[in-house]
Amino acid sequence: QVQLVESGGGLVQSGGSLRLSCAASGRSFRSYTMAWFRQAPGKEREFVAAVYWSGGNTFYADSVKGRFDISTDDAKNAVFLQMNNLKPEDTAVYYCAAGAGYYNGREYYSQTAEYDHWGQGTQVTVSS
Repeated sequence: QVQLVESGGGLVQSGGSLRLSCAASGRSFRSYTMAWFRQAPGKEREFVAAVYWSGGNTFYADSVKGRFDISTDDAKNAVFLQMNNLKPEDTAVYYCAAGAGYYNGREYYSQTAEYDHWGQGTQVTVSS
């Protein structure tokens, strides 16, 4: 059974940093695209970042480009999201997602419907 478990969220001041982790288990994810999405209160879930587990390009939403970095670790079977220079508008629940395939087009990697598995989410709150 596939499980994605996020951790690392918390409360941070504007300009600070957090590193989110997603522990993936239940199968090999080497042929999967892994992504982070986020959802703020009253808003739809939105794409943040994506990466193909076995290597290749990384993709970011314009709002986080240059501040966030997505990566994978084979040894730990985990996906990470390093978030720097955080802003109050980054406040949301952050979700880890896994989709079977190599999503190299925005029409695929940015869409929630393309992902088969989701974690339970971790809260990130950025104070001004």
